[in-house]
Amino acid sequence: MKNSFLVILSGLLLAVSWPTYGFPLFIFFAFVPLLLAEFNIRNYSKNQVRLKVFGLSYLSFFIWNLTTTYWIYFSTPFGGIFAILANSLLMSLVFLLYHLVAKRTGFSAASAFLVSIWMVFEKIHLNWDFSWPWLNLGNVFSEYISWVQWYEYTGTFGGTLWIWLVNIAVFKAVLQFLQFKEKPILYRAALKISALIFLPLGISLFIYYDYQEPDKGLEVVILQPNINPYTQKYTTNDSIIGELLLKLSQESLSDSTDLVLAPETVFADGTRLSAFSNSEAVFYGEQISRLNPDMSFLGGISMIDIFQDPSKVAKQSNRIPDSNAWYDDYNSAFITRNNSNNIQLYHKSKLVVGVENFPYQSILKPLLGNIMIDLGGTVAMKTTQEDREVLWLNNGFGTAPIICYESVYGEYVTGYVKNGAGFLSIITNDAWWGNTQGHKQHLSYAKLRAVETRRFVARSANTGISAIINSRGNVEKQLGYEKQGSFRGKVGINREKTFYVKYGDYLARIAQFLALFIFLFSMVKFKRKRPA
Repeated sequence: MKNSFLVILSGLLLAVSWPTYGFPLFIFFAFVPLLLAEFNIRNYSKNQVRLKVFGLSYLSFFIWNLTTTYWIYFSTPFGGIFAILANSLLMSLVFLLYHLVAKRTGFSAASAFLVSIWMVFEKIHLNWDFSWPWLNLGNVFSEYISWVQWYEYTGTFGGTLWIWLVNIAVFKAVLQFLQFKEKPILYRAALKISALIFLPLGISLFIYYDYQEPDKGLEVVILQPNINPYTQKYTTNDSIIGELLLKLSQESLSDSTDLVLAPETVFADGTRLSAFSNSEAVFYGEQISRLNPDMSFLGGISMIDIFQDPSKVAKQSNRIPDSNAWYDDYNSAFITRNNSNNIQLYHKSKLVVGVENFPYQSILKPLLGNIMIDLGGTVAMKTTQEDREVLWLNNGFGTAPIICYESVYGEYVTGYVKNGAGFLSIITNDAWWGNTQGHKQHLSYAKLRAVETRRFVARSANTGISAIINSRGNVEKQLGYEKQGSFRGKVGINREKTFYVKYGDYLARIAQFLALFIFLFSMVKFKRKRPA
């Protein structure tokens, strides 16, 4: 009963830490009850030890996943249930690995392994076919962005490391106090834990107030058409959408506007790739671009390329049932520029698990058919591209065309900056989950990308929340959820590359080697004879 209470407490502490409603200070103590429960089971339980560790940790992680990502259910019940159960399972397996190593090594080695293997898990979750990094620990500070300004050096893995170091320090202090019952232990631990929390926090605040926003900038108009994706978006003609975008643009334009930004797949008629240059999307993009000299328009489009040539069939091609034809499906961003016939195009390449990307298709499709997780988005396996292509405006500035789910991936976004992006443009459609934490968290995570890259973010969300975020990670302007409209704002341009842009997730790469070394070491070391 005591261990059950401890793991439930851990799950609740993790939940109340999470954005956008939570307070991240709790995260520094959230894992301590779970670690205590594992310690009790490892040292004092005789039967089904591994099963108890796995089951109790699963309960803790299930509470965390359920309370923070329940909103997936509103898009698809199957997808929501699967995502919560599967992610809880993966976290529990990671914790079980820690338990196995802790049985065979001392406290320091086991703790280092826990930190490392958790970071390895998060890194895998950023890159494999079942990618779902929504609950990577470093994301927890997105609403308290002044606490982690050093993400420009470490990325979110710096936050993960910080969280685990504090939790382990607290855990060690609790164990020592329970063993010796001496108050000086608590005093020394309080000083150490305070330093671990407040020293990085102080460094971050110094960076925050010392940082100078870029002098160069441009004026952006952001459109929020507020088209219901379930009842209107895919049944409304592109010409009607184009007229609405034209109207919204005219409401907010000034003589100085450089860019008009519209959301993901705002043109959703399924334009043929071969007819793209003559499409309604391009027509209205050019109409908007011509409202001002040297102005550009960037928006989203759903496109399709149908073919019968077997040599063109690729891994991401979809077969048309009962025919010899295939098609490639694209979720894309395009930019038109006044006085230019060069229309640039980018295809979304970090895909939502399920309908945009069938994970491990050759293995799972024969087993599952078409039943997969659907977290929202479009309706077929998407075709991606290798490069993080930058779209260039008439004034010579480049922007990152980040489409929806791509904005959750830190190192991925640095690819645009390496290729010359002076600011980030995020286009998305967040109405799939209703008025829940889903769209709020998605906006909040964009602040992390701003700090990591020191780039302004211009964000156009179909139903909201559209926003301009400065390179400190603060929201300067926004348009609320389920509101139709547009607004104008300044976006700074930065050409410098941060340490994180240059070196990416180097902390996770170090963690991979450390975790492997400690694991191998534990396998050849004699089992410990006494508790840590």
